[in-house]
Amino acid sequence: MAGQPQTAPPGKTSLDKTLKKSEEVAADVQRASDNLAVVNTVLEQELPDEVQVGEVAQAIEQTGQLEAKLARSAEKLAEVNAALSEEIEKRREVTAERDESQALAEELKARIRSDNKH
Repeated sequence: MAGQPQTAPPGKTSLDKTLKKSEEVAADVQRASDNLAVVNTVLEQELPDEVQVGEVAQAIEQTGQLEAKLARSAEKLAEVNAALSEEIEKRREVTAERDESQALAEELKARIRSDNKH
């Protein structure tokens, strides 16, 4: 509609910037989880059972636990990002509807003023 206020273009709002940063963090966490899984697998497979005792066994177990924790964190971040993306889209829709209503209200005011002059 002509004269309608424009909404912020996609990728320009603070929520869009927050989502982008969050997605970058999620990707970093996922990469760290994947890398740690590789390290853990190599340690478990390459070290003979007789070496996997004491502190070495504890280190292997801790890398496995840390990898699982990172994987869960990556999943949670993905869920948060999906929710944030949904919220951004809802806000865009609401803003567009508000802008359309405001434009219509301004158009009606102008018509009323015009009709009152005649």
